[in-house]
Amino acid sequence: MLLQEQYMLPCLNKRLFGFECMGCGLQRSLSFLYHGEFVAAFKMYPAIYSLIPLALIIVISFFYKFKHINKIINGLAIASVLIIIISFIAKKLI
Repeated sequence: MLLQEQYMLPCLNKRLFGFECMGCGLQRSLSFLYHGEFVAAFKMYPAIYSLIPLALIIVISFFYKFKHINKIINGLAIASVLIIIISFIAKKLI
C-alpha cells in the first residue's frame, strides 16, 4: 500500500492552508477497501459506505429508471453530507 500512496493526489487545502478539508482521507479509504481492510476504510473516511452506494445508484439511474430513484439518491446524498460533516467536526474535536 505504500507504493500506492506515492501516486495519490495531495490535499491542496492542507498544502495551502495547513489543515485538512472534508474530503481528506477519501483516497486512502478507497485504497483500504481495495485491499479488503473494511474497518480501516471506515476509520479513515466514514462516509465511504454511503458514497459508494450513492455513486452506484447514480450510474444505474442513467440506464434504468425506477419509481423512487430520486428519493433514494436524495436520501443517500443527505446521509453522505451529514456523515462527512459530523466526522469532520469529530476529527477536529478529538
